[in-house]
Amino acid sequence: MASSLVLDRTQSALAVPTVHRLANGLTIIAQQMAFEAVNLNLWLRVGSVVEPDSINGMAHFLEHMIFKGTPELACGEFERLIEARGALTNAATSQDYTHFYLTTAPQDFAALAPLQLQLVLNPRLTDDDFERERPVILEEIRRAYDNPHRRTFYHAMELAFDRLPYRRPVLGPVQVVETLTAQQMREFHRRWYQSEQMTAVVVGHLPVEQLIDTVVQGFEAAQSCRQSWSPHADTESRLNLTREHPFTTIQRRHHCDRTLQQAQLVMSWRVPGMADLMETHALDVLASVLGRGRLARLVRDLREERGWVSSVSASNLTYGQQGAFTLFAQLPVEHLERVEAIIVDHIRHLQNQPITIDELARVCTQVSNGYVFGSETPSDRAGLYGYYHTLTGTIDHALDYPARIQALSPAEIQAAAQQYLDPDAYGLVVMQPEAG
Repeated sequence: MASSLVLDRTQSALAVPTVHRLANGLTIIAQQMAFEAVNLNLWLRVGSVVEPDSINGMAHFLEHMIFKGTPELACGEFERLIEARGALTNAATSQDYTHFYLTTAPQDFAALAPLQLQLVLNPRLTDDDFERERPVILEEIRRAYDNPHRRTFYHAMELAFDRLPYRRPVLGPVQVVETLTAQQMREFHRRWYQSEQMTAVVVGHLPVEQLIDTVVQGFEAAQSCRQSWSPHADTESRLNLTREHPFTTIQRRHHCDRTLQQAQLVMSWRVPGMADLMETHALDVLASVLGRGRLARLVRDLREERGWVSSVSASNLTYGQQGAFTLFAQLPVEHLERVEAIIVDHIRHLQNQPITIDELARVCTQVSNGYVFGSETPSDRAGLYGYYHTLTGTIDHALDYPARIQALSPAEIQAAAQQYLDPDAYGLVVMQPEAG
């Protein structure tokens, strides 16, 4: 048996989708939208976080291999059919999820969506395809490490997390990917690409019933081709991740990078993630107060007025089990100490003095409107629903986010700064150009 429900969110800035749950654990989220396209987003609750160190990079490698065809669909045939109808397809892997997406004209959706489902659920994953794709993956890893901003980010995450797998790059290290086998990938796929781990989101210019029926029929056809699967005893244990304690001191890491022209500085604090979602909203606002837009405090002070940095920004990275609040600056080496001190002063000020009603209103409008503006197309909307359902088990938060942001008070913003942004305890990564 399957069940359907329509969520009642009359105060939401977004329209209300239908959530359809199948007895096998698959959740389908569907919404008709007056936009001449249909987007299918397939989300799986599997990313690099579930990988032991010995196969780090497998989830991303598998994402590539999904497109190598099925026993019934030759390699390259899916792309040929997609291009012939002017459709688009792609995929992405993160720490907490993998998702595959397809955008078609409404009249082509019934023909192409089942092919996307076949690829995801029943890829052929042959040894030959695996070995041909491995050099592509290794080159992607090398390109990532050739990017100085990526290198800085990797160092920052290694410091931000002591134990949690968020400290590792999603792509995995070269020395591990070089040793992976096709058989390991087949086992990984059978273990994690299961209906109970999957959310299918479909949004576009077709009736909801038709959208759901197309996905159900395509899913059932793809499932009928799959091999039987028995869960391993440790399937869930790797997801039993415990949140790390905040920094108790300032932990500094300095690195030299010959490719840099200026220094890069990253300050980080361990903060709540999606597992404690209600705690993250005030931190989203604090990121905007400090470092998003020309009127943000650090941008105005350090870049516009003092001229000590060429860029400065803030991010609240919200992973599944825990997050990292980060402040990034690019600047001349001689300004490193004073810029760090000024940032600390701004944090102390936020802790000691509530922001004004006017500033809060401006920032909350910026945050909530940006959220709504990023949800205007079927692809945007499907990605939003899939992300929240995959990480929280519900789309309530996707619908309520703008209202929750707008409801925050100056006291709540101040309390979040006091609780999570300790000016005397944080991680600091500095990347400096090599001298001479």
